[in-house]
Amino acid sequence: MSKLGNLGARLHRGEVSYDFIGHRKLWYGISVLITITAILGLGVRGLNMGIDFQGGAVFTTPETSVSVAQAEEFAQEASGHEAVVQKLGNDTLRIQIAGMDTQQSDQIKNELAKDFKVDPERIAADLVGPSWGDQIANKAWQGLAIFMVLVVIYLAIAFEWRMAIAALVALIHDITITVGIYALVGFEVTPGTVIGLLTILGYSLYDTVVVFDSLKEQTKDITKQTRFTYSEIANRSINGTLVRSINTTVVALLPVAGLLFIGGGFLGAGTLNDISLSLFVGLAAGAYSSIFIATPLVADLKEREPQLKALKKRVLAKRAHGGDQAEPSAAAAGGTYDEDAAPAVVGPRETSADRSRGRGRPSGKRR
Repeated sequence: MSKLGNLGARLHRGEVSYDFIGHRKLWYGISVLITITAILGLGVRGLNMGIDFQGGAVFTTPETSVSVAQAEEFAQEASGHEAVVQKLGNDTLRIQIAGMDTQQSDQIKNELAKDFKVDPERIAADLVGPSWGDQIANKAWQGLAIFMVLVVIYLAIAFEWRMAIAALVALIHDITITVGIYALVGFEVTPGTVIGLLTILGYSLYDTVVVFDSLKEQTKDITKQTRFTYSEIANRSINGTLVRSINTTVVALLPVAGLLFIGGGFLGAGTLNDISLSLFVGLAAGAYSSIFIATPLVADLKEREPQLKALKKRVLAKRAHGGDQAEPSAAAAGGTYDEDAAPAVVGPRETSADRSRGRGRPSGKRR
């Protein structure tokens, strides 16, 4: 941990740097490949929509020795539809049958009672109509759209429209990957999944805003210096906040991993899978996008501006003539910056009073 802390301090001071911006085409390619895979998985397999979105019934049995596989067979024979069975912690079973007519629930309940050899009154039945599922889906899409609009407005006001666009692209990237993995894994999509998606968007936006805030601070009066290009300062902003982003993500991932792998896997609490998977994948994707997608995209958009294009030409011309031998991006190969190069932007300095002023004058008050 001490080594990680020392590395974070060196990254923040600019003594060591990794060239994220210089390899942005590689990160773009990886992201496009992952996104295409997620979209293909979504198109081929589709989402396993839960009963809250499709309508149907949920039956909860008392404590039983019937296995999950047997319960699925019983439920399919009784309803004529595919059933999803989850074993709860107290050896009770949760049977979900989506797409069925809710008027058949009493008949299915009686048949299940015969198969399980229990009193029908001991089987709890919760019914969800298809119209209710449609309302939940519509509200989820509305909430997501409102969230996106507010994010763009806030970032455009607090920073600028280019950063707002980059953050929006990163958020869409995170949503697409998370939804695609849901399709590939086949986990059930429930209202908990929607809550998880909205939660991870907040985490992703937090990491992105941290980098953007550092970038905004370091690029003040950027055109008044000729040592760094905008991309190089953006790279330093990523490096300065890298360890902080990693620590935040790891701390957030640990409890979520416990819910997903221990709670949902070993302990069999399947009801935790819906929200824990969206949180786990979304947090990892959010940390990735804030470093490898959002900030490099801002650098690409900004360096299309005439002033920053001219600045880049001046910086490169100065280095070509030997005016600045220590190129900042060279630290990506393990080099270091000198102390004079530590500030990202060299602005106008405040000059102190002339030290020679008053020399030779007699001390004390004049008469």
